[in-house]
Parts: sequence; C-alpha cells; structure tokens
Amino acid sequence: MSTSYLRAALLFLAIATSHASAETLPLPANLIGAATDSGEALLIGAEAREAYFPLADNFVTQKTQSFCGVASMVMVLNAAGVPAPDVPEYRPYRTFTQDNLLDERTDAVVKRTTILMQGMTLDQLGGVLATQPLGVVVTHAADTTLDEFRTVARDYLAKPGHFVIVNYLRKAIEQETGGHISPLAAYDAEADRFLILDVARYKYPPVWVKAADLYGAMNTPDADNDNRTRGYVLVAKPATP
Repeated sequence: MSTSYLRAALLFLAIATSHASAETLPLPANLIGAATDSGEALLIGAEAREAYFPLADNFVTQKTQSFCGVASMVMVLNAAGVPAPDVPEYRPYRTFTQDNLLDERTDAVVKRTTILMQGMTLDQLGGVLATQPLGVVVTHAADTTLDEFRTVARDYLAKPGHFVIVNYLRKAIEQETGGHISPLAAYDAEADRFLILDVARYKYPPVWVKAADLYGAMNTPDADNDNRTRGYVLVAKPATP
C-alpha cells in the first residue's frame, strides 16, 4: 500500500475527528496521538493494519459516557460487513447504529438499562457480539500473557475481516480514569505499540500505546465482573463458503 494513500487516509481520519477532539484532554507522555507526525509514521510503518481502514471508515463517537462498548461493536459490525438492520431514516440503506444494535436478544445478555447506567463488562461485550454471525473469542488478561496477547492481536490485525476490541483501565495508561472499551486498529512491531481508536472522541484522540502498558491496563480487576480481569475480544467474520 502506497505511502501517499496512507497519508490520505490519515488526513481523512484527522478531518473526521477534528470537531470531536477539539477540547480533548492532554495526552500523557507515554501515549502518541495518531494524528501527530510520530503517529502517522507509526501507521505507515505498521506491520499489521488491515483493520485500520474499515474501522476508520466506520469510526463513531459513543453517544453516552456508558456506551463505549456499544460504539465499539457498531464500528466492528459495520467494518465486518455483517448484515445490518433497517434504519428508517436511511432507507433503502441499512447499517448498525448505537440505537438499533441492542434488542431483545442482547437483553438476554445484559439489559439495555444496565448499559445506560454503567456500561458493560468484557464478558457481556463478548456475549452481545455472539448474537451476530461472527466468530467471537473472549480472553481475560489474567488467563494469558503479554507475549500471547501481542501475538494474537497482531495476527488478527493483519488479516482482513478480523478485529480486536480491548477492555482496559484508563488510569493504568495514565488517562482519566475508569474502565473503557475501544477497538484496536494497527500494530507497529518496531515501537511495539498498538493503535487504539478511542470511541470517547470528545475525551481523547486515537492513540498509540505500548503493548506492555495496554496489557497491564487490561490485567486489572473489574468490580462489575466479579473482580475478573479485563481483557480483549477477538472478532472474525466467517469465511465465505
């Protein structure tokens, strides 16, 4: 893929996020903003970035402060091309939105009222995704290692139709402040950093984070999930027969 095409894609992402990120919080020194010169160079050199373009095309801001999981799933479902529900205002076009993703099937996993009040846990995220025609694997950080996470996430991000959603504690990477969910979009081996497309675009821009720091932020207990650690969800579009 040409450097000029990548630069154009980065410009598109910067324009798409400029309004949402106009008053974002300052980034700590351990993180690299995606729209900076350093962030652009990381994407150009990244060995695993197949997820970046379909996710960037479907980048959304979470509509409430508890909807990070919902927004992340909407991005991934649309990026994967999963058959979407009807949206009256967009007819004849169909797409997943933060208003139509949750239904009676997902209520059996986690009630919509619960998500509105407190968001969702890693296991609930995986359970809601599993209501769609996708391959879904939920992994708690305590059940794996940094090396295993790095390898599997890198391999997923390098394959078309494969996605990784992470559930991590913001303060563990020096952001403010609680648990959060967003998709990964790329991995650069030389810097050993993953790109998080942060769906709270009013708060933080997309950032490159060290693999060890991200793993540490996932390897934290979640009181809303029986103190099990946070972690990641692997999502794969089924192969066409």
